Amino acid sequence: MASSTVPPLRPDRPARPNLAFRQVRGPRSPAEFAALVRRAAREIGERVSCDARYIGRVEAGEIRCPNYAYERVFLHMFPGRTLTDLGFAPRASVRGRAARTAGDSPGPGETGETGETGATHEPYDTQDPYDTHHHDHEESDVLRRAFMTGGGATMAAATLGPFALARDASSAARPVGRAGTTEAGALEEAVRRIRLLDDRHGADGLYRRAAAPLRAAFALLDAGTTRQTTADRLHSGAGELAISVGWLAHDSGRFDDARSHYAEALATARMTGDEALEAHAFCNTAFLARDAGRPREAVRAAQAAQRVARPLGSPRLMSLLALREAGGWAGLADRTGCEQALVRAQALFERGPCDDDPEWMSFYGAAELEGLKAQCWSTLGDWPRAARHAGRAADLQDPHFTRNIALYTAQLADDLARGGRPDEAAVAGMRVLDLLGQVQSSRIQTMLAGTARVLLPHRRAGGVSTFLERHASTPRTM
Repeated sequence: MASSTVPPLRPDRPARPNLAFRQVRGPRSPAEFAALVRRAAREIGERVSCDARYIGRVEAGEIRCPNYAYERVFLHMFPGRTLTDLGFAPRASVRGRAARTAGDSPGPGETGETGETGATHEPYDTQDPYDTHHHDHEESDVLRRAFMTGGGATMAAATLGPFALARDASSAARPVGRAGTTEAGALEEAVRRIRLLDDRHGADGLYRRAAAPLRAAFALLDAGTTRQTTADRLHSGAGELAISVGWLAHDSGRFDDARSHYAEALATARMTGDEALEAHAFCNTAFLARDAGRPREAVRAAQAAQRVARPLGSPRLMSLLALREAGGWAGLADRTGCEQALVRAQALFERGPCDDDPEWMSFYGAAELEGLKAQCWSTLGDWPRAARHAGRAADLQDPHFTRNIALYTAQLADDLARGGRPDEAAVAGMRVLDLLGQVQSSRIQTMLAGTARVLLPHRRAGGVSTFLERHASTPRTM
């Protein structure tokens, strides 16, 4: 997990409790007051991340002056009052350009709230997301951020239309109100369709189209339902959809967007106590962290996923999570840790599938196992071993998974090139180029571009030259 950029309290300026703000909260709990803040923000079109923790930090004096978004919300909530009336320090004294010496570092609530650039940031969340023993059942501000469009169940279900979802014909005539089993079914079908399209065509062409179904999913949650079983289906479906959309962002190189979507899913899982969804969210978070160059976070997220997933009774799921951990150890150049995790993954995989395997794991078979092993050995710089596993992955992959065939073959081409086998690398690269007419994946294109750079010193070889020329003429998708 990336370390915080928010410094600790300054010993020369201890925090003073904000008694005025505590007074305006009145008899409400911090969580109830935070909900009022979020509601007020929506009324004026602001987006703030406010929960009980934030309210506690304000009242403890850690946040001496809110950022501009929170300022607008608080002044909207308490017309006629100023920030000073609410117990905050004047903004000029917090930013303190003139008073601060060159050696001073900003205190809490300054860089983290109204940084020297004037940019606004949401408050730093001190909860460790990888602590799987902590479950915060308060309504999550993350869950609502950027997705609550209002409307009602019927409008939301109709918005799932970009993927031509099958809906009950009576849904169109149903008055706006609570969500039901029809909407839950439409949401679950949206997840399946997105995964199917990704398997065949890759993420780049799908990501923007998936935004409307995701907004619709959270609008369904906002509409509510009369049955707990339906509510559980809606929460699970919305969380899985957030992960699917997050993967589309991940695979198309939009790492910040992916991180946000995975956080949505994790918040949903923890709010509802859905361990299967939580394990899935941590699994993807680990994969993203590895790709984003945060290997230690990848290890921690994968280990958290394993703690959550252990009671679920799926050896195949535990095998995949061990591979996610192995990828993190490889990124840390810890060969021993990586090998131990790989051995665990193989042993768990050999136990075979079972009825408790999650539906989303349909992609995880022998080919994916080999492909992830190849990525680990490639990261460790063992190119011959990586190439062997990548070649097996491409050979074993079901033809239905066009994107994965292209991915494994691109991995093979890169490992061959780095392992000093340029002619074979060029042949594999040509196979990937053949598949790019069907697959749109920034991940694969980035891998192939790296292979082309490695092969440049060998460009006089006939096969390599042909590959480089064709690669240079192939347009990149955005």
